[in-house]
Amino acid sequence: MSNPPVPSHEPDPEEPHGEPDLEQMLQSFLSNPDNPQLQQALSAMGIDKLDPATMGMLTAQVKAMFSGGSSDPFDPAMATNIARQTVSAAGDATVGEVARRQAEEAVSVAELWLDPVTDFAASSTVARAWSRAEWVEQTMPVWQRLVEPVAAGVSNAIVQAMRSQLGEAGGTVPGLPPGMDPSAMLGQMEPMLTRMSSSMFSAQAGQAIGALAGDLLTGTEVGLPLVPGQAIALLPANIAAFAEGLEVEESEVRIYLAVREAARVRLFAEVPWLASQLVEAVQAYARDISFDMAGIEEAMQQIDPADPEAMQEALGSRLFSPEPSAAQQAALTRLETYLALVEGWVDVVTEQATRPHLPHAAALVESVRRRRASGGPAERLFSQLVGLELRPRRLRDAANLWAALEASGGATARDAAWAHPDVAPTAADLDDPLGFVERSRSHGEGDDMDAALEAMLREGGTGGPAAGPAGEDR
Repeated sequence: MSNPPVPSHEPDPEEPHGEPDLEQMLQSFLSNPDNPQLQQALSAMGIDKLDPATMGMLTAQVKAMFSGGSSDPFDPAMATNIARQTVSAAGDATVGEVARRQAEEAVSVAELWLDPVTDFAASSTVARAWSRAEWVEQTMPVWQRLVEPVAAGVSNAIVQAMRSQLGEAGGTVPGLPPGMDPSAMLGQMEPMLTRMSSSMFSAQAGQAIGALAGDLLTGTEVGLPLVPGQAIALLPANIAAFAEGLEVEESEVRIYLAVREAARVRLFAEVPWLASQLVEAVQAYARDISFDMAGIEEAMQQIDPADPEAMQEALGSRLFSPEPSAAQQAALTRLETYLALVEGWVDVVTEQATRPHLPHAAALVESVRRRRASGGPAERLFSQLVGLELRPRRLRDAANLWAALEASGGATARDAAWAHPDVAPTAADLDDPLGFVERSRSHGEGDDMDAALEAMLREGGTGGPAAGPAGEDR
C-alpha cells in the first residue's frame, strides 16, 4: 500500500488567515546557524535534516501544543500530584488503626470539655486521623478556590510580558523567517503560555501545600476553613513529632490539639458567614495582586525554550513576589483581622476547656504560641506563593478582646459577637477592646429593652393591660 502524498508547503510567511506559517518558522529555527548547540544535538540524534513528512508531523505537534488542552490557570490534579510527591519524599506513613482510635477518643473528650464553655454546639462530629497525603487530597478543593485568582494574574502577567517583548523585537528574533512579524505569533503562542504558566504555578502551589502538610498538626490549624464536612481532623505523625520536643505526654498533647481543632470547627459550623468571608478575603487579596512587570519581562528575555527547568526558575523568582497595592493591602488587613479573631477565640475557649483537666495546659498554650510566632519553612513558602502571611499578626489583641467580652457577659456575650459580620469586631476594635465591650453591652441592653417593649405591646394588643402612656387615664 503506497503512502499518501505529502502535502506541499509554499514558502509564504503568512497563512491565508494572517497566522504565521509554523512549518516555515520551525524549519528556519531548526536550521538557524546562530544556534550551534541545537544543531549539534539534532545531528547527534540523526535528525539534523528533516524530511517533509517528519517536518509535517512536528508542525502538527507544535500546533497541538499551541492550541490544545485546558486554558484554566490552575491545574488541581497537577498540584495534588506534586503535593503528594512532596510529602512522600519527606516520609508519609499510612495511619494505622491504633492512631485512628486514639484520634477518635481525643475528639470525643474534646467535645465533652467544650460543651460547658461555649454556646456553640457540636455539630455532627466526625473524627478523622489523616496522613499528610490525605490532608492534601481532602483540602485541595478549597486551595483551588483560594489560589485560582493568583494563578490567573500570573498567566496574564506572562502573556503581557511576552506581548511586550515581541512588540519591541520587531523582526529581529533569531531563527524566524525574514520579514515575519514576531507579534503575529502571539495569537498562537498565548494558549501555550497559559498552559506553561498553569504548570509552573500548579507545581509551585503543590510544593507549598505539600510542605504545609508536613507541618500542620490539625486540619484547619492555619485558621482557614479547609476541611470539608465539618470533620475534626488530626495528623498523628505531625502531632507525634511536635510532642517529641515537649516535656508532656503525647496523649495530653493530642487531646489539647483536638480541643483546639474541635473549637475551630464549631466556630465555622455555627457562624455560617465566617467561612465565606475568609475565603472571599483571600480571593479579594489575590484578585488585586500586582506583579513586577519589569522583572517578568527581564525573565522572559532570558528564557531558553529548550530548558523548561531554567524557564521555571527564571520566572518563579519574579512571578511569586507580588508588589502590594492599596486595594490588596486593605484586603490583607481584613483577612489578618479575621484570622486573628478566629485564633484568638480558639485560644480563649480552649484555655477555658482544658485548664480544669490537663495538668500541662498552660505549658501547651505557650508551646502553641511559640510555634505560631516562629513560623516555619512551609509558611514562608506559602507566603512566597500567594504573598500573604497565614499567621494572624494581632492574635494577642483579639484574645484580649474575647476575654474582655467573656469577663463582661460570660460565654454568651463572647459568642454573640459572631452573630453577624456587621457586629463582629473590626481591626479598629482590636485597638480598643474595652470600647468594643462597652458598645456591645449597650447594644445588648438596647436589644433587651426592645424585646421587653415588644412583649408588652403584644400583651396590650390581646386584651391585657395597656402599656406606657397610651394606657394612662387622662
